[in-house]
Amino acid sequence: MRDAVKTPLEMFYRWEAEAADQVFLRQPANLAWTEYTWAEVADRARRLAAYIIEQGFEPGSRIAVFAKNCADWVVVDFAIMLAGHVSVPLYPGQDAGSSKYILDHSESQLIFLGSFDIAETAGEILPAGMTRVGIHGCSIEVDESLADILAHYEPFSGSPVPDPQSLFTILYTSGTTGNPKGVMHVHATPGNVLPRFQGAWGIGSHDERERFMSYLPLSHAAERCIVEMNALYCNGVISFSESLEFFAEELRSVAPTFFFSVPRLWVKFKTAVDAKIPPEVQAAFTDEQRQGVRKQLGLDQAKVILTGSAPCPKDVQNWFLDLGVMLREGYSMTENFCDGTFWSESSRPPAGCVGKPLPGVEIKLTADEEVCFRSSGLMTGYYKSPDKTDDVLIDGWYHSGDTGKLDENGNLWITGRMSEVFKTTKGKFISPIKLEDKFGAVLELGQVCVCGHGLDQPVMLATRSELAVDLDDAALAAKLIEALDQINVTMPPYERIAAIIITPEEWTIMNGLLTPTMKLKRKSLIAKYSDVINAKITERVSFV
Repeated sequence: MRDAVKTPLEMFYRWEAEAADQVFLRQPANLAWTEYTWAEVADRARRLAAYIIEQGFEPGSRIAVFAKNCADWVVVDFAIMLAGHVSVPLYPGQDAGSSKYILDHSESQLIFLGSFDIAETAGEILPAGMTRVGIHGCSIEVDESLADILAHYEPFSGSPVPDPQSLFTILYTSGTTGNPKGVMHVHATPGNVLPRFQGAWGIGSHDERERFMSYLPLSHAAERCIVEMNALYCNGVISFSESLEFFAEELRSVAPTFFFSVPRLWVKFKTAVDAKIPPEVQAAFTDEQRQGVRKQLGLDQAKVILTGSAPCPKDVQNWFLDLGVMLREGYSMTENFCDGTFWSESSRPPAGCVGKPLPGVEIKLTADEEVCFRSSGLMTGYYKSPDKTDDVLIDGWYHSGDTGKLDENGNLWITGRMSEVFKTTKGKFISPIKLEDKFGAVLELGQVCVCGHGLDQPVMLATRSELAVDLDDAALAAKLIEALDQINVTMPPYERIAAIIITPEEWTIMNGLLTPTMKLKRKSLIAKYSDVINAKITERVSFV
């Protein structure tokens, strides 16, 4: 019989009692580390909980956190739970409009502010009368500071155990279209998901404690589950990153045993190594030299390395495999709190395969090949949006909106997004993700987006990669025409890319072309360059 599900607070109480002197959180400053033991984390969380309780909010009130990852973020998370309320994290790179919408929609009563990208517009987005509490990295005027609260409040002495089915957090999706949706998860969710997640990887079963590096936004379900909750449920150690400037050195210093990242980082790692060591030299590496590169990247101690949020280019995945690093691709979403599929085999993963479902997770494909999930990690619904909930939760199954296929071994492959499939004037339906994946190995291309609704043939918007920044337009065009010729012949005529259009700027969160989770806002990008697409469709390679 399975043990009773443990809520995050119950794990908090366990380590507070059993591991008081062990370090749980590590906060950097100029490559020096401040370490917080479980006793110190618990004391800080309990003092902060006492402050929150004193505010007299109704039980289950929403409390927002708008900050980059730091030790204080986790302390705040525990304090909100101890006080009997619901956390509403915002992405530190969230735009002003989405931030204001989330705070208004969630009716958050209090906000914790750290470092975030739009601090200068805080006055415009924070509701009038909302109490502001500053934590690590806060640079704006606040009503209270965490330091003052810790100095003036005695620790809350209670140890409440929440109803497992009561609301734990609302995670707002980053929203490639429309307003963000508030995904509701209950206190039982982490306790349902983490034991099977950790069982799949043997997390916490080693002699040494697991080391985690936290740098992707904790407001994202993946980082919240794979790092914060993972460390909580196995008594691991979380180290944070001060900034991108120090990230590479911090990663080497931490040498995580478990690491999760997104394709963009893997591409940057490969690009950096390729810039220093020619590929033909790498091909002759000895095992000792490969180990040296892994150590320089900070990955030499990692037992499990996961990649997700977007497809990892095949050439990048294979490059890491040749280096002795297996990037295990996974597939999940905010709505199932990472309770999805992962490549968990010891054998070399086929590029593009996202593996089998975790134990206890069911998947099926509809007649339209839509991927559906059923598990105890599913959300209870979208906050204040019963109609949208009913659209995706049908008979206990979550309908993802993604299309996929299952191979003979039960492995899942994602083939596209139903809403992104477009139709050319020739009447052919095209999934852009499949075509974009084929161009992922073109070293001179950075970001890519295939479009073509209403056109005879698909076209590709793209940015220069770091390797192509110093190439003049003529040289880059010659390389891209060669790549076009090589790739197009491998595809059916109706899928062949007619033109590549290089845009002048990277697609970022700040210019509105990426979501806070680094997903492409296709409609926004295509709308921005629609006139250019129509004007340059007859040129095989052109520049804006």
